[in-house]
Amino acid sequence: MQCPKCHAPMHTYNRNGVQIEQCSGCRGIFLDFGELEALTRLES
Repeated sequence: MQCPKCHAPMHTYNRNGVQIEQCSGCRGIFLDFGELEALTRLES
């Protein structure tokens, strides 16, 4: 997968059971629908 902003490769990692995609170029983080809310609940 490529970053929609800078077209660098995206890397997927797991945090508390939520898959997060992060760009290796601009370091942007991309979440699927509902993942931000899930992370907020898990880390509060």
